This record gives sequence, C-alpha cells and structure tokens, in this order.
Amino acid sequence: MFDSASRYNGVSLLPYDTADGRTVNYVARRFLPRPDNYDLLLLHTVTEGDRLDNIANTYLDDPQQFWRICDANECVSPFDLTEQPGTRIRITLPQGIPGPSRA
Repeated sequence: MFDSASRYNGVSLLPYDTADGRTVNYVARRFLPRPDNYDLLLLHTVTEGDRLDNIANTYLDDPQQFWRICDANECVSPFDLTEQPGTRIRITLPQGIPGPSRA
C-alpha cells in the first residue's frame, strides 16, 4: 500500500469494525527504531534557517526522506531538530545497512 521509500512501508493495516457494521482499515502505530540501529555517516550542525527537508536533500538526495533523519535522532517532529541553531543532528545510513566499520 505504501511506496518502498515511505516511513510506513511494512507497517500493517488493521481493521476496525464500526458500530454500524462497516470495517475501516487503519495504519498500525509505527514505533521509532532504536538509534543504535543506524551507522553514523556524519554530524550536521544546524544553522539559522535550516530546514530538515533541505538537509535531507543535501545528504540523502531526496527531501522526502527527512523522516530517516528524524528516526536516526529519535525525533518525531522535524521542526524539533532544526529549531535551535548549533544543534548537531546525526546523518546516518538507512536502518540495517552496515557502514565500513562493520564490513
């Protein structure tokens, strides 16, 4: 149902039976992965005016992959990562992809 690049890829759809007998499907809750599931590529220091979609485009070549940076930093809201200049955020390989230190 979801694109392979979506944060919801692989998340189950669950049925909900309404009082009037209809069944409505909904997306199961998605839990943030543990940060140690990621291998660090670099730390990015946030500057004034940074936006996570632009950071994702710079490092991941796709602004819609901002959620990968959120996951690697245990953050639900992308705005939380960029609201304070000077904050360092982790840019990582995708979950489950080992870096050179594990090769």
